[in-house]
Amino acid sequence: MKVEDKVKELLLPILEERDFKLVDIEFVPSKRPILRIYIYNPEGTSIDDCEWVSKRIGALLDVEDLIDKAYVLEVSSPGLDRKFKNIEEYDIFKGRDVVIKTKEPINDKKVFKGKLLGLEDEKVKIKEKEETIEIPLENIIQTKLDF
Repeated sequence: MKVEDKVKELLLPILEERDFKLVDIEFVPSKRPILRIYIYNPEGTSIDDCEWVSKRIGALLDVEDLIDKAYVLEVSSPGLDRKFKNIEEYDIFKGRDVVIKTKEPINDKKVFKGKLLGLEDEKVKIKEKEETIEIPLENIIQTKLDF
């Protein structure tokens, strides 16, 4: 089992305590490994939220001894201007405004801005003005939150 999978298993119950969402986990093995955890609080992710998660998961990781040498633990929000990395984010950020770029045009367009309605049957649904648009996942190059 990969480090990320083990960390996720330990982390999810912690996040559920405060209704936080897990956005991503990155493990960078190196001389001094880095474990990055990205969380989302629907009410706004604060530094205190990140610190709260960091203390709890850090203590668990020390007990479980998943990483066999000294490592750096980073817990943060996913950031305002980054691309979606996994399909779970289409559920996490449901109801938020997004910008989606496609490989192939849909209705003669390749850039869509609207409210994310979610993911269903391998299609991302957004509400752009008064129209609901379905975009096949395999046609999406990039999705980002729109601010």
